[in-house]
Amino acid sequence: MAESHDKDIKIKTESGIVSGILDFPTTVAASLTLAHGAGAGMRHKFMADLAASLTSVGFAVLRFQFPYMECGKRRTDSPAIATATVAAAVEVLRNRVPGVPIFAAGKSFGARMTTTAAAEHLIASIEGIICYGFPLHPSDDPAIGRAKHLAQVPMPMLFLQGTRDELADLELMRGVGAKLPFLRLHEVEGADHSFSVLKRSGRTPEDVMEELADQSMRFALHRCRT
Repeated sequence: MAESHDKDIKIKTESGIVSGILDFPTTVAASLTLAHGAGAGMRHKFMADLAASLTSVGFAVLRFQFPYMECGKRRTDSPAIATATVAAAVEVLRNRVPGVPIFAAGKSFGARMTTTAAAEHLIASIEGIICYGFPLHPSDDPAIGRAKHLAQVPMPMLFLQGTRDELADLELMRGVGAKLPFLRLHEVEGADHSFSVLKRSGRTPEDVMEELADQSMRFALHRCRT
């Protein structure tokens, strides 16, 4: 590949056209779709910073909008629309960056919709799934109901969860992971649901992004070798 650059992408979905941004590294080791969270779209600073970090370790990264975000709405799309959008993004990335292993990833809501798409066999040909802050439950109601579909996901998953994440009680998350042999849990020390860390932790936002990217590529390389 040529030097790193961003490329505007249009993705055709069942609900219309949505926007995407394709970030290329100098040398592509793998490719990755990256779905945004419920409250902020693909251009949010976290999404841009994460895409840059992932690109720096060798991922070609396709960020994309869900239809509700594309239209400026606050209410998230139905699971049927969201999962169809994830599947459309995976196919666009496969065509744009052929010949490399392809993964699907998401932040929070985007992570849950990506795993749901996999459980429904809409993205069956990918190598694995990476979840950045899977929203296991509402902040005031710890439970594991949102993890029920994970047992139907047919490929390996990496969950990157902050130890201060109010939407994923770690004891519950560890229990979920213990029952699913294809799920690997990596705990990001001191990070909350947005992967922010306290100043007293001695860690910087850059440290966290580096950890997320490093763990993601380690997972991808392991999948490619097995």
